[in-house]
Amino acid sequence: MSARMHLPSGLVTFLFTDIEGSTRLAQLLGAGYRAMLTEHRRLLRRTLTGSGGSPLFAEGDALFAVFPDAGAALAACAQAQRALAEHAWPVVKPLVRMGLHTGPAHPEDGEYSTPVVHRAARIAAAAHGGQVLCSAATARHAGTPGDGFWLLDLGLHRLRGFDDRERLFQLVAPELPRQFPRPRTAAESRHNLPVPVTRFVGRAAERAQLGALLDEHRLVSVVGPGGAGKTRLAIETAGDHRYPDGTWYVDLAAGPEPDAAVAAALGLRPEPGRPVLDTLADFVAPRGLLLVLDTCDAAPAAAALAARLLAAGSGVTVLAAGRQPLGLPGELVWRIPALSAADGAGLLLDRAVAARGGRPLAEPEMVRLRELAQRLDGLPLALEAAAHRLGMLSVPELSDRLSIVDGTLAGTVDRSYRSLEPSAATLLRQLSVFAGPVGLSTVEAHGDVLDALADLVDRSLVQAEVGPDGTRYRLTEPVRGYAARRLTESGEEPAARRRHVAWVRQVIATDPVSVNAIDPFAAELRTALEWCATGGTARDGLRLVASVEQWWLERRRTDEGRQWLSRLYERAAGVPDAELAAAYHVHALLGGADRYGPLAEESARRAGDPSLLVRVLAGTARTEAACRTVLDLAHTYRVVPEALPAVYRLAELLWRRGDSAEAAELLAAARPVERSVPSARGARTVDWLLGLVALGRGDLVAAHEHLVVTLRSRLAYGFEVRAAQALLGFAVRCVLGGEPATAARLFGAACAAGTTPDPYWAGWQDAARSALGDAHFDTAYAEGARLSLAEAGALALAVEHPDLAAGSLRFTDIDSWAS
Repeated sequence: MSARMHLPSGLVTFLFTDIEGSTRLAQLLGAGYRAMLTEHRRLLRRTLTGSGGSPLFAEGDALFAVFPDAGAALAACAQAQRALAEHAWPVVKPLVRMGLHTGPAHPEDGEYSTPVVHRAARIAAAAHGGQVLCSAATARHAGTPGDGFWLLDLGLHRLRGFDDRERLFQLVAPELPRQFPRPRTAAESRHNLPVPVTRFVGRAAERAQLGALLDEHRLVSVVGPGGAGKTRLAIETAGDHRYPDGTWYVDLAAGPEPDAAVAAALGLRPEPGRPVLDTLADFVAPRGLLLVLDTCDAAPAAAALAARLLAAGSGVTVLAAGRQPLGLPGELVWRIPALSAADGAGLLLDRAVAARGGRPLAEPEMVRLRELAQRLDGLPLALEAAAHRLGMLSVPELSDRLSIVDGTLAGTVDRSYRSLEPSAATLLRQLSVFAGPVGLSTVEAHGDVLDALADLVDRSLVQAEVGPDGTRYRLTEPVRGYAARRLTESGEEPAARRRHVAWVRQVIATDPVSVNAIDPFAAELRTALEWCATGGTARDGLRLVASVEQWWLERRRTDEGRQWLSRLYERAAGVPDAELAAAYHVHALLGGADRYGPLAEESARRAGDPSLLVRVLAGTARTEAACRTVLDLAHTYRVVPEALPAVYRLAELLWRRGDSAEAAELLAAARPVERSVPSARGARTVDWLLGLVALGRGDLVAAHEHLVVTLRSRLAYGFEVRAAQALLGFAVRCVLGGEPATAARLFGAACAAGTTPDPYWAGWQDAARSALGDAHFDTAYAEGARLSLAEAGALALAVEHPDLAAGSLRFTDIDSWAS
């Protein structure tokens, strides 16, 4: 430095610069390093002196300068960085880091001896190549830089060698890089996990399970569909753990290439002439740290990155989150489940209260809110979107407008769908017609689709649920809705829906004895009927409704059955008379006998089908004469099984007027017929009526045995309405057997199950009340009303078998209950 150079005194600003990675750069360039260094110094001196700066010395790749004005110093740094960036370097561009600090200083013999200089040097050391950092003092004295320059507050940092903390600012200027890792300071944070604004609700078990897996495995992948809460759960779980060298979160969908994104999170910059992945591997090799790699499915290179870092050092653990596994050896794939019903409702409530300014929801809305949470399939993103809308809508209003929530999720599904192979995309569209989970055989009915199915499962577009009866596959509601729209757009919907309707008819017919067998397919039934009523054929819909006649009755869904029929009639032009007659017949049984009974008979006669006609007439026969006419007709046409309802009705009428002998004879003849009709076999109506006949004759032994057979069968096969009727029979048996308290409980259970006692049963109920007294009867009755149907059935079946008294009347000519 020349002795004649005038150096500023008083409040001055010091600047330190050096080249990041200069050692490796020297190795890379060899003899060319000196030329690069000389050109770098020339550019810096020209820009710095042109802005009023005084270079004090240059040593190696470092340069030290002083400015009388802080604003001029910052402007000079911006110009210098731009000059370095725009220069045509022959091999590689040097990345220069710069640091400034302002304070009082006075030169002596051409030098400055003050802690202000050291602070400026430490600030420069905290910067990254291409970055300009300054202290709060420099920022304060610089004022407004102007020309598009501004200062970004990076917060408080502890500089090496200083006890206090310094607030650092980054110079942001047009055409210069803005994104840099955190400053290299002494008090670096041990993690960079995002700090959520909202409260984490639920998932206690999943959080504990995932944490335990992290303790045992070095690579754990949280896999699930978009919106399932993978990111939030991964962050919360990672925050529960402590690693010697920290926990670092990287969203691979948010920025540059995966290796560069991880390097930035760890505070590393690319080294000239060296792959970033090599720099990363060297850095993590001796360290113990957790990397949380989010949105791995958005970065094809994520698997190779994770593999390299895991191989670099045994202290590296990776928690990955994405829609599909990484596919690496040693990877533990943990598929995130949907939120439980309780957690889903809790999350929705928490966010809804916040959306309404802290005001609690009224109890009626709470009930609907729990239903809404279930409809949203336990997906946190859908629940969050719904809660946001609850700031302006009531829960019922939002429930009727769920399409606005579906739109929030469509983008996440679309990205996965567009990356599918054609075969997988086709299978996803085809599966959208199913309302619930289906087995592997059903999926394979679409062809050789195992590879496509595996792809869909890996990408979390299809959920695989392994159970004791095999694996079942389902689509979440957002995926189903999206795939259904794609199905419509593809023109494949009519054919796919027809196959679904045929499949529903097939699975419903698999077990014609049991009503329970239909319950798992209720949603599929309704989906198929909706298509038949809107875009399919009424014929298929009418057949479906008729095929589950017992289900409508035994699940007390007669109103729903009638509604489906009424909708289908609107499109029933051209349906054959026989099929219309069958539908009208079911409609009559479901509560429309006055109108649809005659229509059924009229259509059956036009169809000319004797079997159908007998079935229709038997279903609506109510008098002895009508029943006998139907039986004569059935014998004439040799279609006796179709007349079973008339047999039952006639036997009941005979029993009620005290003709036990004819009733027993009629039922004895009906037993083999009942066994031949699958839909009647499970209800055991013959045994039920024989039990009533035995009660009328005072034969408790026979009555008990017939009623036990009846109740067991009805409970086993899901005949819930008729099981409740059997409880009434057991109640009468208990009154006659001297057990009025049990009788009162059974009367209470039967009535709670929806059975309305007619005068016959009401008379026996009064007898039980008389035996117990009002208070005891009411107490026992209330106890019974609180029982479930299964509990009440167990109570009835636990009633002790009566002793076989000498001379007891038995139906020895009837093979009653042993079968």
